[in-house]
Amino acid sequence: MVFVRGAVPGDRIRARIGKSKRSWAEAELIEVLEPSPDRIEPQAPHPGAPWQVLPYERQLEEKQSQVTDALERIGGFESPPVEPIVPAVQQFRYRNKLEYSFGEDEEGELVLGFHRAGRWDVIDDVESDILASERIDEVREAVKAWCREEGLTAWDRDSGTGLLRNLVVREGRRTGQVQARVVTSPGSEFRVSELAAATPADSFLWTRAEGVAETTHGGETKAVKGPAFLEEELSGLSFRISPDAFFQTNTEMAEVLYGAAVELAALTGRERVLDLFCGIGTIALVLGLDSAEVWGVELIEDAVADAIQNAKLNGVDNARFFAGDVRLVMRELLEKSGSPDVVVVDPPRAGLSQKVVRRIIEAEAQRIVYVSCNPTTLAPNARQLVDDGGYELRTVRPVDMFPQTPHIECVALLERPA
Repeated sequence: MVFVRGAVPGDRIRARIGKSKRSWAEAELIEVLEPSPDRIEPQAPHPGAPWQVLPYERQLEEKQSQVTDALERIGGFESPPVEPIVPAVQQFRYRNKLEYSFGEDEEGELVLGFHRAGRWDVIDDVESDILASERIDEVREAVKAWCREEGLTAWDRDSGTGLLRNLVVREGRRTGQVQARVVTSPGSEFRVSELAAATPADSFLWTRAEGVAETTHGGETKAVKGPAFLEEELSGLSFRISPDAFFQTNTEMAEVLYGAAVELAALTGRERVLDLFCGIGTIALVLGLDSAEVWGVELIEDAVADAIQNAKLNGVDNARFFAGDVRLVMRELLEKSGSPDVVVVDPPRAGLSQKVVRRIIEAEAQRIVYVSCNPTTLAPNARQLVDDGGYELRTVRPVDMFPQTPHIECVALLERPA
């Protein structure tokens, strides 16, 4: 299995293999020899929407195939139990969070948009973002116009000069709240209160970031206008989201994804549930409504603080949250919680290490619900759970969280035979 950035299914191409693993590889596109007959005209250039050149039904077919293929080739499952893919509610303008970069065009004018594919030093300006709502567009254009009027400059990675690095815009799709956060170089001063006042957002934050790497995480953040958190609603619950906390970027489909996790967990109200990689408590609190108790573990301490606050906000008193590395705290957690009936995992794209899988097997849960954002790491994890833990892979449900991209999420159920 080879992943080629810039190519779409059906293209005949020349590519150069780069990163290579035992079961998959990544390649750099050199030339499209013959384009896919399914290609259509894109709505607008966008580095975050490479598959918009494929009809949506074709995208769904390929994503379904990706999941099945990964489980067969990498996981070694014969005829894996993959359900029909759940299509997205919205095909465009579905993202609730966008990160933009400041730069300069060839005439030296300030621009605000995305890195050009394969170029860290060139930023293409954006006037209308096909993955963002019109409100996010309005915020981005207001910030850009004010900064141009002020004559502010973009931060230059080579020289270490300039002010503006990034703009992060978050939207509560259910609450209607919008939050803007400007990221600048350290030690910088400018009329940030005036920028906040000119920005049509409910809250405005300012982060001064250290270091050369382009990242919107870390640094010193303060609220200039409104609260430092964003409020959102999901599956009937309310959540407060800190600036660096992870929250699914497609609110509507996150409800579908978490609904699938709850369904496959098959809770009756008597179960003890472990939620590993729990983040701000989104899945845990939804599960808490139908279980006896939920124990959540998350590495990022600010996210754990959010989870505890979100439990209080929603009156969920059967959920407990702890900060720690799952690899290191699993045994200690089990001593406190006791053996779980259900384990829910929602790991990053890299999946679970073999050690974490062994710790999960040691928990001896009857059911494991695995929320995956990468079928190529779900597959070997599922194989280890089957071979070493005696579990059976019951079902895998693909959910299209990210239309116009090759990315696919899925929820898998592994269960021990009765």
